Amino acid sequence: MEDIQIHIPGKSSEGLSRVERLRALFDRKLTGLVILLLISVAFGALIAYQGIIAGVGILALMFGPPAVYAIVAFPEFGITVLLLLAYLLFFVGRLGVNFPLGTVMDGIQGLLILGFFIHQKRRPNWKVFKGPISVMILIWIVYNLIQVANPSAESRLAWVYTIRAVAIMMLTYFVFMYQIRTIQFLRFLLKLWLGLALFAALYAYKQEYIGFSGAEQAWLDSEGVADLLFIAGHWRKFSIFSDPVAFSYNMVVASIICIALLTFVKKTWQKVVLAVMIALFFSSMLFSGTRGAYVLIPAAMVLFIILRINRQVLIFSGIAGLFFVFLIFVPTTNSNIVRFQTAFKPNDDISFQARKNNQKRIQPYILTHPIGGGLGATGAWGQRFAPQSYLANFPPDSGYVRIAVELGWVGLFLFCLLMFFILREGINNYFLIRNPELKTYCLAMLLVVFAYNVGNYPQEALVQFPSNIYFYLAAAIINITRMIDEREQKANRTV
Repeated sequence: MEDIQIHIPGKSSEGLSRVERLRALFDRKLTGLVILLLISVAFGALIAYQGIIAGVGILALMFGPPAVYAIVAFPEFGITVLLLLAYLLFFVGRLGVNFPLGTVMDGIQGLLILGFFIHQKRRPNWKVFKGPISVMILIWIVYNLIQVANPSAESRLAWVYTIRAVAIMMLTYFVFMYQIRTIQFLRFLLKLWLGLALFAALYAYKQEYIGFSGAEQAWLDSEGVADLLFIAGHWRKFSIFSDPVAFSYNMVVASIICIALLTFVKKTWQKVVLAVMIALFFSSMLFSGTRGAYVLIPAAMVLFIILRINRQVLIFSGIAGLFFVFLIFVPTTNSNIVRFQTAFKPNDDISFQARKNNQKRIQPYILTHPIGGGLGATGAWGQRFAPQSYLANFPPDSGYVRIAVELGWVGLFLFCLLMFFILREGINNYFLIRNPELKTYCLAMLLVVFAYNVGNYPQEALVQFPSNIYFYLAAAIINITRMIDEREQKANRTV
């Protein structure tokens, strides 16, 4: 065995005996162990006195820099992290992590955008900025930016806090368009989406039949929450999301994806798994008590039948239609099903009539303010920064109404035009794509976008995590499937 070579400054290692060399090596190891011990004691003391905040801070220092590099350098990793955190954001927050998780989400999106421009230098492809969807998104972002100068706005700070949720969120569309390049990554993202939705559905079952956690119950007991979530002696469930509306809408879109995939998968076990997932998503959605979500699956199925009219689809749609009719008219004492039935009888719903009256009341304001009352004028930001203003105390209760009030009928027209182009591109791409798998993914995302647009009328469907991220993922996949299919067709022609 060769002698271990130890260098001691000022003295040649060749003049040392074997014992002296081993002692020098031991001294070095001992010094390192002492340093590690001191660091461990310091970390332990911080966690003991500061609790989970110190632990999170230490982990951030250890893993933060590598994570930042990975998100920028490896966009597929960054997109995965973004989608994971978007789904689990409020669940992690309720675990007691007192940390600005929303700012973390902004940071991840910012890093992905930075990575987008860095990768553009190595692999230029500015085609993602072409096409009607990209142009309309850029116009919409610019329109929201110039709202800072809206003369009718009561507060500029409300604009500051709201614009990041508009501009940064929509820029992720370009990140998805550029970085999602393979069908393999598309498959992974859809599996991730459905896997997270399955976890959310099962967690809602836990809330329904086992109960809420301590942190969840503390939130439910806070002022004003029970008025919204305790209906007819029963708590509306919200699963891992911010509220029952976000939960129910995400269960709807997961169900729609599974229904679309049923038209493609061939193996029996795959069909059984998808059918079971649909049943779980739909049944857990009923726990939310969100009437606006109940009509979305039938609405999406109308478009589904129009696009995929054939004998198998007609049979499936007929069975599903009979099931819905049965649920609507069956006599029951189950509070979840009773609330489901009222969604299809809006004239008997007091809250629906109240929303109609509110919308009627605000119409003169919308007509006399073509660019609206300013971004962030309604809701929480309006109440925080301009509590005495007319709009701060107006409950929009609708994504479209909020846009019309804050951004005017001009803004509402631009937003509807954007949605029109997304749906038009989806329908065109669906009929142009030849690859059956990509065609199915395009169909699924088209139905998701359509459902979100319908759901944006009775509720604000696109303002809360994870819907605000996943909606633009769906819009991007509509075009990504076409791009991948065109590459495949071109490759086949050259062979």
